[in-house]
Amino acid sequence: MDNRREDEGRMSGGGEHADIGQQFGGDMDRMSPLDATFLHIEDGINHMHIASCALLAGPAPAYDDVVELFRSKLPLVPRYRQKVRFVPGGLGRPVWVDDPHFRLDYHVRHTALPPPGSDQDLRNLMGRLMSQELDRHRPLWETWMVEGLADGNWALVSKVHHCMVDGVSGTDLMSVILDSSPTGSSAVADDWAPSAEPSGPDLVRNALTETLASPVEMARWARSSIRRPRQLLTSLSDVVKGARAMGEFLRPNTDLPIEGTIGPHRRWAWARSSLDDVKVVRAAHGGTVNDVVLAAVTAGFRQLLLGRGEALDGVVVRSLIPVSVRAAGDHTYNNQVSALIAELPVGIADPIERLHSISAQMAGLKTSHQPAAANALAELVGFAPPALLAAGLRATVGIMRTLPQRSVNTVTTNVPGPQTALYACGREMLEYFPFVPLSQGMRTGVAILSYNRKIAFGVTGDWDWVPDVDILATGIEHAMSEMLVASTPAKPKRVPRRRSATAATS
Repeated sequence: MDNRREDEGRMSGGGEHADIGQQFGGDMDRMSPLDATFLHIEDGINHMHIASCALLAGPAPAYDDVVELFRSKLPLVPRYRQKVRFVPGGLGRPVWVDDPHFRLDYHVRHTALPPPGSDQDLRNLMGRLMSQELDRHRPLWETWMVEGLADGNWALVSKVHHCMVDGVSGTDLMSVILDSSPTGSSAVADDWAPSAEPSGPDLVRNALTETLASPVEMARWARSSIRRPRQLLTSLSDVVKGARAMGEFLRPNTDLPIEGTIGPHRRWAWARSSLDDVKVVRAAHGGTVNDVVLAAVTAGFRQLLLGRGEALDGVVVRSLIPVSVRAAGDHTYNNQVSALIAELPVGIADPIERLHSISAQMAGLKTSHQPAAANALAELVGFAPPALLAAGLRATVGIMRTLPQRSVNTVTTNVPGPQTALYACGREMLEYFPFVPLSQGMRTGVAILSYNRKIAFGVTGDWDWVPDVDILATGIEHAMSEMLVASTPAKPKRVPRRRSATAATS
């Protein structure tokens, strides 16, 4: 959740990203520890790509025009032409290198829905595409142009590996590729030629050089910290408080059917609302935009669990909530996220009481310093030897596949998107639905994305264990309607004026 602009979302346009290529220097660009983590925990079941499904006004353009749209923006997104290389022996974290065999038409694909091309057909297609891992021998992204929608519109399904972007930078990426006006944008000069791909010995030599340099960097960090003792003590205090608060939420929760092992296949559904409706609810009952959408998600889980025959008195669903730590104006595409854990009170039936419970809890979490503790943990991971880190993460995923974990039940992520209309080949993007990946132990996840005054919910479920994922999505929409009704003053009934006796007999 990005609390810096939770009401209005993130205003983005293609022009402000024109210098983004400057962040990629040299022939090799090493992943951060957090980026590498998303790569290492992926296997044939945990698919670590984030994605979106954009609905655009018809008629659909020619496929070649869509390819040319992406081609014209490639200089703004150098990562789109880079692939991952692993260092032999795990002596360093993976690096990004230019792909000498890059072909745009491999990454921009074309398909159509079978008649009648219903919304459910599109959601089924999205679930199938999200069940397939990205090819690690190529740049880690795909976009599918989808025709055949019943209403004459078309769709773009975008899929990017989480080691490449986080939620905020992923929405920025869409703002770069699409245009801010129907007339398009001016062409960007493109003189790209792939750098020579490094050999295995090159990768080892580069990694060893960085390893030998790291003690020097640690010494610099230590000297800098000593010069700022008060700031260091404050940071350490925040981390300790955050770790203690997070530990309280890691105790085992009630056994719920939405947690446990997962398979490789995904179901996906969506729900709709608007920023204006959410603000009506917030104005009537207090809290924040984030509180209102979390209350709606809580209601969705309540409906899902009631449909399973669960007794919910006093029950909560514990959710991991990513938090952006990205500085304002930072448009780099690496991961800059921390996290906190919240308890969604699914045991509360009344929609407004549920909202007030969420608001009170989130106000407390903002002072709990949980993100500081999670961020410190991520930084400590960076000190682990790369080979040990990779092996440890894979072992952890394997253990989670065999042993139940009841500490965290789901993931809920809220990302502000562009608040002005975007266009592809002159066609307006009408709606913008997000996708969040699942990991072992969590069979459902909800992503929330605002775009052009609309709010879209993307609900991911495991194919085998959550066949009723649509109940969660419809529960979210029903909850928004309930809260809106409870937030709108009833219009007083008009009482007909009584006619006088004189008027009646005249």
